[in-house]
Amino acid sequence: MNDKTFDLTDPFGTAPSKPPFQQAVSTGAPWNNLPVTRDYTLGQLLDQTIARCGPQDAVVYADRDYRLTWYEFGEEVDRMARGLMALGVKRGEKIALWATNVPHWVTLMFAAAKIGAILLPLNTNYKSAEIDFALTQSDTENLFLINGFRDTDYVATIYGLIPELRGQPRGSLKSEKYPHLKRVFFLGPEKHRGMYSLNELLALSVATRQEDYLERQRGNNCRDVVNMQYTSGTTGFPKGVQLTHSNIGNDGFWIGACQNFSARDRVCIPVPLFHCFGCVLGVMSCVNHGATMVFVEKYDAVTVMMSIEKERCTAVYGVPTMYIAMLDHPLFDRFDFSSLRTGIMSGSTCPVARMQQCVDKMNMREITNPYGLTESGPVMTQTRYFETSIERKCNSIGQALPGIEVAIINAETGALCAVGEQGEICCRGFNTMKGYYKMPEATAKCIDTDGWLHSGDIGCMDADGYFYITGRLKDLIIRGGENISPKEVEDFIGHMPGVQDVQVVGVPSKKYGEQPAAFVIKKPGADITEQDVLDFCRNKIAWFKTPKYIAFVEEYPMTASQKIQKYKLRETAAQLWPDA
Repeated sequence: MNDKTFDLTDPFGTAPSKPPFQQAVSTGAPWNNLPVTRDYTLGQLLDQTIARCGPQDAVVYADRDYRLTWYEFGEEVDRMARGLMALGVKRGEKIALWATNVPHWVTLMFAAAKIGAILLPLNTNYKSAEIDFALTQSDTENLFLINGFRDTDYVATIYGLIPELRGQPRGSLKSEKYPHLKRVFFLGPEKHRGMYSLNELLALSVATRQEDYLERQRGNNCRDVVNMQYTSGTTGFPKGVQLTHSNIGNDGFWIGACQNFSARDRVCIPVPLFHCFGCVLGVMSCVNHGATMVFVEKYDAVTVMMSIEKERCTAVYGVPTMYIAMLDHPLFDRFDFSSLRTGIMSGSTCPVARMQQCVDKMNMREITNPYGLTESGPVMTQTRYFETSIERKCNSIGQALPGIEVAIINAETGALCAVGEQGEICCRGFNTMKGYYKMPEATAKCIDTDGWLHSGDIGCMDADGYFYITGRLKDLIIRGGENISPKEVEDFIGHMPGVQDVQVVGVPSKKYGEQPAAFVIKKPGADITEQDVLDFCRNKIAWFKTPKYIAFVEEYPMTASQKIQKYKLRETAAQLWPDA
């Protein structure tokens, strides 16, 4: 067992506790003489963990009879990898995966990595047009899928897009619409015309010689692309973010270190694996530190709480709405959360009171809050497990991860901002993506000539190197020349009794350019009116920041990774108040 415990109490190494920052730039320093980056492929990282933690649990599903040790998981990865080689999957080929958090999802992730292929996780909520776009734009050669999810039949969708599947022999696919596509697999034992089943794939492993398999692995490089994530596409067409072994391997290490992970930890992962939250913050953190991965196939509050209790999980991941669903569930008090100590809450801002409940009621005294975007591998900053200030846990996005420069840059001039000054949050380091697939112009817009990756988020940095988000470049509301930060207004109204959540957006105005509007979700049983919200704001925040318009809603439009789609709220606001 790896009993390594990281001492993160000096996040700046030998630097003073309050570095004399003159500009809003921070480079996280390593601790305990640990190297900032390690030049390993994902396959090498997995093999190292197997050597250290072989007999311990690696993958667990608490709601079914599925449990693999690291030894067993490694064997499953090798069988799948050799089966893929036997079918002719070459280095650099893309393997699209359209599936929920099913047991063999992570197996395929590492099998692809070991043979030098590129995993392309697909959003489980995609419909036919979105799958068509992804398969076309990515030049995918291989596709894995399950039966379906919610109201979408994946098998029927693929037959509709690729009618040739029903009539052509497997291994000889010739698709007019997708000329690059060579093979389609069903990630289960069932047989479907034109598709290889999981059992058939694994059985073919014996056709690949061990010497050839090892030679393939020796040819892999940590700078190779191993994962291609399609951005959620809240605006415009999705882009294929190319992430390397080094990007997600090193990012996963420090994400886990910030939670003080070791082989003693058991991490409940109910967030989707197709998103970086699941496959990097979750899987790569665990693999780097030998922690057990306790998966939930699709989010359900009771299943998550049962998994935590049954497996004595020490950490759990989720977005605020997931935690709120557990905290407010009528069965919450029946579950034992005493084993928990840390985890991640990310995706959107969490009300201080709710995070305090996680600390008090779920024992998550060391909960952390990371920040980043898919293009940044994805995490660039994170609070540390030892942070005791609940306000800082909620309101800040932490400090830069070791080896990553994070800066606040003036969006107009490109100059570095001073401490406390607002600007765009940017980063550069080992985590920066290799670029968007076949989109050089979009890549150049995201990563400037100095290597800074631009997030599109507005924020600031304090004298202790903690970063804070204040809004998005396009979310900033400008009313008659006055800049209004939506987050500032949201934080204020969020403290109002009876308010569960609030989102503020700009409404086009002929007179002022924009007017602020608030979409409010009431707490259950609350009886508050628009006038109550206005009265709460009056004389407490600047008059021009007080929402001109207020609407009460039951829920917000969300992406599959549970991020609020503010552009849809802006569209709704423009329809509700066209004469603003």
